[in-house]
Parts: sequence; C-alpha cells; structure tokens
Amino acid sequence: MLHYKVAIIGAGPAGYFAAQALQNLQNENRIFAIDMIERLPTPWGLVRSGVAPDHPKIKTVSKVFEKIASDPNFRLFANVEIGSEISVAQLADKYDAVVIATGSSLGKKLGIPGEDLHGSLSAADFVPWYNGHPDFVSVEVPLDCDTAVVVGAGNVAMDVGRMLALDPTELDPTDTADYAIVTLKKSAVRDVFISARRGPEHAAFTSPELRELPKLEHTNVIMNKTDIEAAIVRAGDAPEKDVKSNLDAMSLIAETQKTEHQRTLHFLFQHTPKEILGTDRVEGIVFSTLNGDVTIQCGLVITAIGYQAVSIDGIPYENGKVVNTDGRVKENIYVVGWAKRGPSGVIGTNKSDAAAVVELIAADLKVPKNVGDIADLITNQVVVDQAGWQKINEAEVAAGETRGKPRVKRVKRAELLSLAGL
Repeated sequence: MLHYKVAIIGAGPAGYFAAQALQNLQNENRIFAIDMIERLPTPWGLVRSGVAPDHPKIKTVSKVFEKIASDPNFRLFANVEIGSEISVAQLADKYDAVVIATGSSLGKKLGIPGEDLHGSLSAADFVPWYNGHPDFVSVEVPLDCDTAVVVGAGNVAMDVGRMLALDPTELDPTDTADYAIVTLKKSAVRDVFISARRGPEHAAFTSPELRELPKLEHTNVIMNKTDIEAAIVRAGDAPEKDVKSNLDAMSLIAETQKTEHQRTLHFLFQHTPKEILGTDRVEGIVFSTLNGDVTIQCGLVITAIGYQAVSIDGIPYENGKVVNTDGRVKENIYVVGWAKRGPSGVIGTNKSDAAAVVELIAADLKVPKNVGDIADLITNQVVVDQAGWQKINEAEVAAGETRGKPRVKRVKRAELLSLAGL
C-alpha cells in the first residue's frame, strides 16, 4: 500500500474539490493523506465570504465540503498562513504534492482618474465586508448618498447592485454580517446603476441571476427595451445558448418593469467609465457612450471588473494568476481554481478543473517521501483543526437558530479562536 501526502493551500471550493478528487482516486494500492492549510480561522472560502447572503441555496455545497473533511485521512490546519513563517518550498520538501488553491481576492483596477477617492471601492472589499470576512470588518462603505454606481457586467456586479438596491430588512433572515445589516439599514441609497462597457449580448451575467431580478419585492428593475432589442439584432439568428437565455431574461425585465417602489436598480449598457469626479470624495462618474460623454452624479462607485490572485513567495505569477501548464507549476507543485485559470465560471466549475489537475498529480507521483508534514514546521501558529472549526460552526448555527437565520457569523479572529477552544 502506497501512502502519499498532499498539502492543499486554501480551503475554498477549489481546495475541497481537489481533496475530493484525490479521495476518489484512492484504491487498495494507494491512499492519500490530505492536509488542507487555510490562512483564516474558518474554511469554505467564497462560500462563506463571497456568495451573496440572499442566495443561501448556493451555500449548501458546504455539506459536500463537510463530507470530504470527514475522511479519516483529511486534516484541517486553519489560521496558518503559507509564505510568511512557512514557505511553499518547505511544504514541497515534505509532501509528495502541494496544491495551490488560494483563489483570486484582489480587485482589478479601472485605471482612470479619481479611482482613489473616498467612496470608490472594489467589490473585492465590499463583498467580504457584508459577508463578515475578518480582514474586511473595518472597510468604510459611505452610504450617505442617494445614488451608487456599480461598474461591471458579471454576477459579482449583480450581487453588489442587488445588495445596495434591495430593502435591507430582506437581509434579516440571512447570514449577512450584523454590522453590515445595521449600516445598510441606515443607507440613503435609492438609485443603483449597474454599468456595462459592452452591449447586453456580451454581458457575463448568468440567466438564473437575471431571472431572479423581477422577484425583488421592494425594488424596481429598469432595462432600456431598445438596448435589448438592438442586442438581439446584433446577436443574429443563431446566438449561443447562454446569450439567448440572457437576452430572453433581459427582454422580460424590459417589458415588465415596475416603478412603484422607492428603490431602483438601473442597467446601463455601452457605458465605458472615463473618470470619477470629486475632490474629497466621489461626487460623480463620467462615462463615454455612443452618444458622447454622460455624467452620473453619485457618492459611491463600486468596481466589479475581475479579480487577481494574491502572490505567494516562491510561486511565479503573471496576469493575476499562477504561471502553470494545465495545472503544473513546477516539480510536485500544482495549482487549481481561480489561482490557476483566473476568476471564471461558477463554484461547480472548480470540480472538473480540480479533477483534471489531480489526474496529472496521480500520473506524476513517484515513491512516497514519508519525511514528515506541516506539523513539523508549525512553531508559533495557533491552529484551528477540523474539530475546532466544527465548534465555531455549531456555535454560529446555534446563534442563528434563535434569530431565524442560517447562522450568525463571528467576525473577529480572537472571537473565532475562542469559539474553537483556543
């Protein structure tokens, strides 16, 4: 029996799906001992800190993660950062394979004047803020204005726009961070614009997201009918399935829009951001359009135009992701998920991606090293193991039950460590 040891850096969907793929390759001749290492005290990555709280169904994938973690050959090392006290090279010396699954958490910049003004934020800061990510608790989101603009045409932009435009009382039964709900309930924002650089036929929204918009109970959703009709013409007689599905959903929104609510979500197409205006804070944004420049007066601009991976010492990065060939980085080091391919696809996309990389790992394996593991390298780190995470999870869920929520997230590291019994 061959006993291989694999270290996975990052406890998000890509990391768990890589662990699952390894477990699926176990047989009577080969066993994989998997050590998952996570910088935060809590696992699950974007499922915990990225998925919009008003979409709880997407979070049910966490049940799959828990099943993966229940394998006796799986260990969690949370609250341990790789690249500072422990290097990737040290892990590579001890493990038969090291898998980088750290995702992409840095927001891309527009590169236009005014982007650094107070009130100009990245979705990479705003999304983890309302989701209770410990590193983003103190992000300042100025909501003392009547108009906000979201730049981007993907599902993240849609989430951001929706969170700003819905009635905050709709968040009461969700796991939105308590402090974020308090702040959003004080919001003066009543008009939210989602702006796309290209036409509706090129938008990266997915049709299920679009089809949910008319169901918003306290928010008007406005799309210009002529924009959608023109896009249908440009898409031609045989558009791709996804494009047709999106345009059908947009047509329905354009034809059945309502105007009776105080809050409105507007969609702007073929609007290219040119400059953010203001002196001490954001006062407006200038767009270049087919009909010339257009200015929208606003006090908040949130960009959702893509993500880049945070670099780890000793790993090559280029264009916001790890340099790799089909998931291979260098000898016995691999990469999966967004860190490998960039921020594309939905959570499930990571499953097939991870499975393909794990097949490469299995093909590359030699004689097992059997020279220790991360436990030999840990000195000062306070480690949250699977049992510790289960204590945190149970405490959060129990706190949520009394308030009709799926959970009440703890957002401070010290409090999370205390719940873990540390």
